[in-house]
Amino acid sequence: MTGRTDERARWRIAHLTTADISLALLLATELEERVQEGHEVFGISAPGPYVERVKALGVEHVPIRSLTRSWGLRQDLRAFVDLWRTLRSLDLDVLHTHNPKTGVMGRITGRLAGVPVVVNTCHGLWATPEDSLAKRAFVYGLEGLAARFSDYELFQNAQDERTLRRFLKRGRHQVVGNGIDLDRFRFDRAGRARLRAEWGIGDEEILVGTVGRRVREKGLAEYAAAAQALDHRARFIWVGPEDATEGEAMADIDTSSVQFMPEQTDMPAVYSAFDVFVLASYREGFSRASMEAAACGLPMVLSDIRGCREIGVHAEHLLLVEPRSAIALKSALLGLIGGSEMRLRLGRAAAERAHQLFDQRTIADVSRRTYEAVRTGSRLSRRPLVAHVSGKAGP
Repeated sequence: MTGRTDERARWRIAHLTTADISLALLLATELEERVQEGHEVFGISAPGPYVERVKALGVEHVPIRSLTRSWGLRQDLRAFVDLWRTLRSLDLDVLHTHNPKTGVMGRITGRLAGVPVVVNTCHGLWATPEDSLAKRAFVYGLEGLAARFSDYELFQNAQDERTLRRFLKRGRHQVVGNGIDLDRFRFDRAGRARLRAEWGIGDEEILVGTVGRRVREKGLAEYAAAAQALDHRARFIWVGPEDATEGEAMADIDTSSVQFMPEQTDMPAVYSAFDVFVLASYREGFSRASMEAAACGLPMVLSDIRGCREIGVHAEHLLLVEPRSAIALKSALLGLIGGSEMRLRLGRAAAERAHQLFDQRTIADVSRRTYEAVRTGSRLSRRPLVAHVSGKAGP
């Protein structure tokens, strides 16, 4: 499966995610690479507004309408059966699973459906060390069980691999990191001017921004509190869709100092419009938004958690702060808002590191070589994990 394939080597490859947004935004390069190699590629997920973008990649979208992000025994059993029937009908050579729910379901149903090669990517365990013992035992146990049904496990960060190592098949797992389209994500001066004008942000104003779904887990409470404390020093904006499942749960958060914008399609312009990027998330696999912001040359304040530490070293490429702490976030932002030299230094260092290490095509190539190794029974040579750095936050 190197270069363009002939008809005899043409594989039927499916990527499985819970929602179509993951196929369109997180896996676009990987899907496109397989299509360009001449393989028949399927994207399996619940249907949604991103289906046309998936199809535009040359991928056939296969809807599973019973799939949902939320967990529920009856609904999930129905989705499990629907997924098994779908996989049987597609006669796949490779199934590559993603996301917490579809990662578990897909590995098990893929094996039961007789798919020859089943590979899973862990984009971030859905339990953190701070969670209760009961939750961690449930999540790690379920992931460990599902891992026994796959041929190979790929991890975006080393901490998740270490956590699950006791459950994994020997020689059948590795850390691969994450990547973005580096040709697309670069500073866009014209895009910056256009969006700031649309948003009513003056040329001399400092704009602090974040990107992601509007949910508590992304640090909305801490971001809003920091915005309220610093709204006389900077403007604060949040770009991303609302999450209908969390409306009532966030009613207690005062977001009056945050300007909310819907999801945007021109993301390089969005990052370029910011002066400082923030990700106050509680859980990440390997933060894609932070890689994108780094590639655009932004100084960043990120939570000191797995999936953010890999983006760079504290005080060298970015600032890492204690998660769930509005005080720590405010303190770090205060230094960046008032320090143009620090913003410039961190932004340059972040961009240099991003363009050295975060190439999405490298990750796509690891997936391809994994399929080949499993299919042929050969040993997969491990790519050095040059992108993994555990930077520690300051005091």
